[in-house]
Amino acid sequence: MSLVTEIDYGTPEIKSDVMVTLVIDGQKVTVPEGTSIMRAAMEVGNQIPKLCASDNLEAYGSCRLCLVEIEGRNGTPASCTTPVAEGIVVKTQTPRLKQLRRGVMELYISDHPLDCLTCSANGDCELQEQAGVVGLREVRYGYEGENHLVSKKDESNPYFTYDASKCIVCSRCVRACEEVQGTFALTISGRGFDSRVSPGMDELFMQSECVSCGACVQACPTATLQEKSVIEIGTPEHSVVTTCAYCGVGCTFKAEMRGDELVRMTPWKDGKANHGHSCVKGRFAYGYAQHKERILKPMIRAQITDPWREVSWEEAIEYAATEFKRIQAKYGRSSIGGITSSRCTNEETYLVQKLVRAGFGNNNVDTCARVCHSPTGYGLKTAFGTSAGTQDFDSVDDSDVILVIGANPTDGHPVFGSRMKRRLRQGAKLIVIDPRRIDLVKSPHVRADYHLPLKPGTNVAMVTALAHVIVTEGLINETFVREQGDLETFQAWAEFVAEERHSPEATEALTGVPANLVRGAARLYATGGDAAIYYGLGVTEHSQGSTTVLGIANLAMATGNIGRNGVGVNPLRGQNNVQGSCDMGSFPHEYPGYRHVSEDNVREMYEALWGAPLDPEPGLRIPNMLDAAVDGTFKGLYVQGEDIAQSDPDTYHVTSGLAAMECVIVQDLFLNETANYAHVFLPGSSFLEKDGTFTNAERRIQRVRKVMAPKAVYADWEVTLLLAKAMGYEMDYRHPSEIMDEIAASTPSFAGVSFQRLEEKGSVQWPCNDAAPEGTPIMHIGGFVRGKGNFVITEYVGTDEKVGPRFPLLLTTGRILSQYNVGAQTRRTENSRWHEEDVLEVHPADAENRGVRDGDWVTLRSRAGETTLKARVTDRVAPGVVYTTFHHPTTQANVITTDFSDWATNCPEYKVTAVQISPSNGPSAWQEGYEEHSRNSRRILPEAAE
Repeated sequence: MSLVTEIDYGTPEIKSDVMVTLVIDGQKVTVPEGTSIMRAAMEVGNQIPKLCASDNLEAYGSCRLCLVEIEGRNGTPASCTTPVAEGIVVKTQTPRLKQLRRGVMELYISDHPLDCLTCSANGDCELQEQAGVVGLREVRYGYEGENHLVSKKDESNPYFTYDASKCIVCSRCVRACEEVQGTFALTISGRGFDSRVSPGMDELFMQSECVSCGACVQACPTATLQEKSVIEIGTPEHSVVTTCAYCGVGCTFKAEMRGDELVRMTPWKDGKANHGHSCVKGRFAYGYAQHKERILKPMIRAQITDPWREVSWEEAIEYAATEFKRIQAKYGRSSIGGITSSRCTNEETYLVQKLVRAGFGNNNVDTCARVCHSPTGYGLKTAFGTSAGTQDFDSVDDSDVILVIGANPTDGHPVFGSRMKRRLRQGAKLIVIDPRRIDLVKSPHVRADYHLPLKPGTNVAMVTALAHVIVTEGLINETFVREQGDLETFQAWAEFVAEERHSPEATEALTGVPANLVRGAARLYATGGDAAIYYGLGVTEHSQGSTTVLGIANLAMATGNIGRNGVGVNPLRGQNNVQGSCDMGSFPHEYPGYRHVSEDNVREMYEALWGAPLDPEPGLRIPNMLDAAVDGTFKGLYVQGEDIAQSDPDTYHVTSGLAAMECVIVQDLFLNETANYAHVFLPGSSFLEKDGTFTNAERRIQRVRKVMAPKAVYADWEVTLLLAKAMGYEMDYRHPSEIMDEIAASTPSFAGVSFQRLEEKGSVQWPCNDAAPEGTPIMHIGGFVRGKGNFVITEYVGTDEKVGPRFPLLLTTGRILSQYNVGAQTRRTENSRWHEEDVLEVHPADAENRGVRDGDWVTLRSRAGETTLKARVTDRVAPGVVYTTFHHPTTQANVITTDFSDWATNCPEYKVTAVQISPSNGPSAWQEGYEEHSRNSRRILPEAAE
């Protein structure tokens, strides 16, 4: 077995209270009823030879290597498919079994290339390994007869190759695609000798429905499906367990290395968030860390029209600190601020907010969560008392009803999306509330019981209509409400939603959804058993985002779907550490742990800990910083790992604010759009080059481990320390573990967290403290953190962004599977092969009315601005609605979006923009000049010789 191959126990673990005792090779073993003989043998240390078995797949029994003998029974059954029975006596090694296994293996090898010594999978191939296990030393059969050795390779996928000549038709890849990923892209075509694995209808992998999750590659026991990186570099020789730096699922991977070179990322079976599964981003799209465009030397310039000048770290830090001190001396203490990153670690985020509060002397700190999930924090804290989701991901396995609103898990959170699809295939019911027909509405073996395609901007009306049905039809869980709800707020809420103006019939004109569908969905959610709600940015990125979150919380409490497995309110966080960035005090009004800056006891504790006076008044949010910059009172900004010029709404306003500042410091991997307006560039470090922790969407805190040395000398946390020292506020930490120790000492929900505990347990979910020393997978069991659950009235207020004769369509935005956020990482990998540009989805009726055909260039225009992109005519969107992604800067989708935002949190209203489209001859003038503009704004002069 190779150094990096995990022990595979053959068949999935069985959970049963009934125990069975049997004898295997003379040893007694007691296991749960239903356990396979193969797994039982592992309990006594016997590894039965196998090829088709895998512990994350259902038993199959096709390879015929795992044969055993059972006293008193005829034949030699497959141990992977044969369950244990009380008192049976099993033998796994007899002369007869040895002969049978060698004969089976000989047949496999006789149709296999004679390249074992030179094969790229040498030392990492189960077929080669098992041939040795069964004692095969020679093959009697020649290659004169019919064989598969001339089968063609499929090299179409950029990340892995398919060499059919090495396929043993064990079906592990097919089963992994079905059972783990749920895509059903692979099949066994042909019969007998002509059997072969086939993507789709004999298509190439890149032409098929394959989503490149890597499950088939990981399942393959030979080199039939193999990473191209292994072929190019060689098999790994050591590995480091770390956490993915893409979405909020927080998958755990083994970074498998050869020397200091990363060979592949293999999903770790012990990862509590992903259980050994992955998606195309985490599994394969790590090459950006080595990309040629990465900036590895600090740079400065006096004016944003000047070329960049490479300088030493010492000069860059000193220049940045001098400028910030000059600005504060001239414009006042509140004239500078910082933006933390949801891609950086908890420890790095904590340091940035600490620097702003204690070093800059103000609370002008914000984070990208402002523009995505800040309504989650406000809404859930108001209703439940905590600013986070209630469940762990495993909880979905116990759900009877799943309600997905404003989220697209198969694209935005694909590993969890696969888990959800598996539960749906097992029989759970599904309700989807979304303007688009997302994949979950209708995909292989999954179909929504109700799809409510509401008009963008009417979430509150929809959620309240669902509540109306639940209240007026007597579907309330009265026991739960009486025991755990605030009866006064419940009564006021129930009277409010019962009003006829909130009925599905009355709101149909607002939402566009037939009343009978709304009533059916409400009844299913309230009476279908354990019901869970999963939501995303389609809920929060609205002018009433916080109101919708409150409405969702009301639904869960009213039906008693809180505080146990299978239920809950579950925000699907967008970036890898967006939960952590909020936890660490990145908002201008809150310290770590969501405690308000005006709380005297908390502020005094931090003043003593940090050794500096702290401002009791909240600071500026990102939109306020930009407003103040335009007004001339905010002049300096430290941006760690964010690209607000591409990601934030109303691009013209963002760039005007940045251009008005006198010193913008950008700390990142690449010269992004925000760096066009920067005066100091500090090279960042990728997740492969640092130690720390991320916190995923289920509040799971996991280790990030350094795989290689920082390519730009310093990890991000070290850069913040350098800047703080130069500003006159020195922070002394030797390792990120010491930063976490300080977080734990000062933040009640993290009190029991340490690197040592994470090493021991793998991960913990906050709260983790004396009251919950093992962490808290499920929140609000038996009661809410705030005491009684708070029901809040959710009055629908139509957005100010309204359609009319000039702008009759509604634009909504989202993500696609292969790309991530602003694309800074994924666009610098082969993932762009699947999504080379942003396109505009247009309903056929709207396209026909405007003379637009599929693939045509169209101008997309709003009150804020315009851009040009290609149309994709599809009925995935409803008439009157258009949709695009925002991954490519040449599209600049946020040129279109407005500055309207959530009433409570200033979260932008990305999901509702009134627009018009019209045929175009091609890219606009600014788009055609984008590359030249980028080159000019990113000119770099080499570092001067000493």
